[in-house]
Amino acid sequence: METLLNPLQLCCPVSDATHVAAARRAAAELAAQAGLDPVRAGELAIVVTEAASNILKHAGHGEILLRPLYAHGRAGVEVLALDGGPGMASLAVSLQDGRTTAGSYGVGLGAMQRLSSGFDAYSAPGQGTAIWLAIWQQRQPVSGQPGDGPPAMALEVGAVCLPMRGETVCGDAWALACGATSATVLVADGLGHGPLAADASRAAVHTAMAAPEQPASVLLEDMHGALRATRGAAAAVVRIDMLAGGLQLAGIGNIACHAWSGGTRRQLVSHNGIVGSNMRKVQEFPAPWGHDSMLILHSDGLGSRWNLDDYPGLAARHPAVVAAVLYRDFSRRSDDVTVLVLRDRQGGLA
Repeated sequence: METLLNPLQLCCPVSDATHVAAARRAAAELAAQAGLDPVRAGELAIVVTEAASNILKHAGHGEILLRPLYAHGRAGVEVLALDGGPGMASLAVSLQDGRTTAGSYGVGLGAMQRLSSGFDAYSAPGQGTAIWLAIWQQRQPVSGQPGDGPPAMALEVGAVCLPMRGETVCGDAWALACGATSATVLVADGLGHGPLAADASRAAVHTAMAAPEQPASVLLEDMHGALRATRGAAAAVVRIDMLAGGLQLAGIGNIACHAWSGGTRRQLVSHNGIVGSNMRKVQEFPAPWGHDSMLILHSDGLGSRWNLDDYPGLAARHPAVVAAVLYRDFSRRSDDVTVLVLRDRQGGLA
């Protein structure tokens, strides 16, 4: 199984010209840490500068979220550019060559797409813009493929995981172990905030990822024992069996879990309690899983009054775009927040 652990995600606010340069510097630091060569690091700087400049020009303020990417021994950097501005009347038109933004770096969305290993976006009038892109280090130069990425997993994944304002570490954590026909996903929210909350959520992640092939209820019981020395956490574990066409959730505390399959949405139930403290009952709840399925898990740092139907077409975008829009519009901003979105890769984009 390929295991993904949530790396540090940086939030760069954009509300004046100095923030454009700050976002570019933050991207350059991540590029150096990831070992991107000068060409790819320069291309990352271009797309971050363009994205931040567009936010400033068209929306006045927004955010650039950055995180390192690691998969199959490869490294890269993910960029999420978010604003709540007027949005675009036609994203397809804006992606055409020659459509540059006055006052920005001038390469345009189309060039940003070409420079990226992966690219997707959502924008609509009155609903702002969210852009996702990834820059991976090349294995070797490939004509027409500047961002030759790693082999694809069976699931597409998108995530936002950020600390509350004023904190330097996040008390939330997430992890994914994904094989060809099964996957295990975890979201944990350590009680409170800061380093002690982060200790609890990290312990949950490390315990679950040590044996991710175990049933969800067994993993939750193992986490309960491992977290006794911490302040405890809310946690939800989901085991997806792609061959059997189903998933099983075991959750304790207020991690929300929503599953879509066949056009139907189900909100799965977690029991009350604290993993590592007063976990009284562990129970698995099933839901179907197929090529059209999607799963959204989030901590209570995200409000509960969201509805994807209010964003026509959003559910078909890359999971990172879905996670980013929900974070942008429904984050409480006074708590750590995690939004994790998974979709079967064979479902593709509508």
